Amino acid sequence: MVNNNSILSFKNISKSYGNQIILNDISLEIENGKSIAIVGQSGTGKTTFLNISGLIDTPDTGKIFYKNQDVSDFNEMERSLFRNKHIGFIFQMHYLLPQCTVIENILIPTLTNKNKSEKNASIKRAKELLDQLGMIENINKLPGQLSGGECQRTACIRALINQPELILADEPTGSLDEESATILFTELLKLNKELNTTLLLVTHSMKLAEQMDMILQLKNHKLSKN
Repeated sequence: MVNNNSILSFKNISKSYGNQIILNDISLEIENGKSIAIVGQSGTGKTTFLNISGLIDTPDTGKIFYKNQDVSDFNEMERSLFRNKHIGFIFQMHYLLPQCTVIENILIPTLTNKNKSEKNASIKRAKELLDQLGMIENINKLPGQLSGGECQRTACIRALINQPELILADEPTGSLDEESATILFTELLKLNKELNTTLLLVTHSMKLAEQMDMILQLKNHKLSKN
């Protein structure tokens, strides 16, 4: 039975690559609106767990629920549509298209919207988020004209543009200097609270992790509360 307050639930999830066990019989419930840090040494499977959470990868065994919906057996098209509607991704590298402006990069996840009013609403939301994160003056700049921190902030806004219920962030501050990393992390936590968006973040920094609602440690193929 899935907790009605859970946005994401794992039931006996396991994953291996060849003979190497990555995740072993993980069961976990993540409450809506919470911020959770996943910590652990390199190579322990943190990114694999995040990819399974975001329906990018599939477990060998076990079930995944978003709210009360079993998404474990979705086909690739169903997974893609579900990701675009419900999940936002932020990676260590921003992956902005160099030939597109800031606003164009942000609006990429909305390209499937055919309705004119939906498109206008997305543009309005993009401008609001740019203003909120101190980026509005960069709206028509190309990524090559931005700092690393500004590129990551643009990637954050892109992840939020479709108003996802869940944000998955894989070392989003890993390529930034300490000051830029602190600014970006503070903004992510602020948005997590203001928008009631669940944040699941992989990080090597215990300093950052300790500011979140919960810390989960991945060790010996298992997740446990730190």
